Amino acid sequence: MSRNRHPLRIFSGSANRPLAEEIATCLSKPLGQCQTQTLPDSEIHVMIDELVRDDDVYIIQPCSQPVNDHLMELLLYIDAFRRASAHAINVVIPYFPYGRQERMAKGREAISARVVATMLETMGANRVIYVDIHAEATQGFFTIPVDPLSAMMVFAEHFRKVERLTNPVVVAPDVGRAKLAGRFARLLDLDLVLMHKRRTGFSSVETMAIVGDIADRTPIVFDDVIAGGSVLTQVGALVEAGARPEVYLAITHPVLLDSALERLDAPFIKQLLVTNTIHIPDRKHHPKLKVLSVAQMLATAIDHIHSGETMSPLLKHLG
Repeated sequence: MSRNRHPLRIFSGSANRPLAEEIATCLSKPLGQCQTQTLPDSEIHVMIDELVRDDDVYIIQPCSQPVNDHLMELLLYIDAFRRASAHAINVVIPYFPYGRQERMAKGREAISARVVATMLETMGANRVIYVDIHAEATQGFFTIPVDPLSAMMVFAEHFRKVERLTNPVVVAPDVGRAKLAGRFARLLDLDLVLMHKRRTGFSSVETMAIVGDIADRTPIVFDDVIAGGSVLTQVGALVEAGARPEVYLAITHPVLLDSALERLDAPFIKQLLVTNTIHIPDRKHHPKLKVLSVAQMLATAIDHIHSGETMSPLLKHLG
């Protein structure tokens, strides 16, 4: 039983209401009433339509396209809940904005992920929950509690129970993802292959080397974000190196720019598995695209936090 005397309330911004509704269903809670409006001059207006005084509020808002509008909406909701005297404001950001700008790669760059963290704290967030952030060190930008969840268990369950692959192997698309892909490989009890790439621009990469046994094996490429689809072009090198022409990709956040959808037509790509951290509009659906849900995982996290239970079962595979 929960030791928390403050009622649990679930609210949603406009970015991914279907996910919020699914989370609320998992928790057997109604979704709170609130509304977002875009005014004629493009300003955003938010309103909470229920009393939240002394409640523990969880506001669900991934900051996908349009990123800045969804981020601003989230900041306004945090301010509204704070002014409405909510007991705690827990921000659930399945897709964390600016997560790939977590360091200065060159001089005179902004560390944009740090800026977002500062804004969330300054506006009054008491806790942040996100899924598969690009850089684990981003957690250190916060002074409030952060729960860094991962969808790898969702993907692992799919490959254990649904897919029957011939001689599979997990592939890290670059050195930066090797640690995360290694954990995923351990979950599935598979070998790990590493691709080494050189980024030649924001949306272009060049594969330099492939480390590991890929010959006649079915690759499962594990990554955090698919945006322009450079990884889809990159994995062609796996087939050239002798992999089976049936590449599976397990990528958490489906940003899916138009160029990525075009590259999905490549004959060696068998399936792109993503999650519903980002709402995918109808125009972006593709026959090779399959969406898995993280709603139960997020609902479990919310329940454990609210009831004061340990988060270890949700985080143990990240160690």
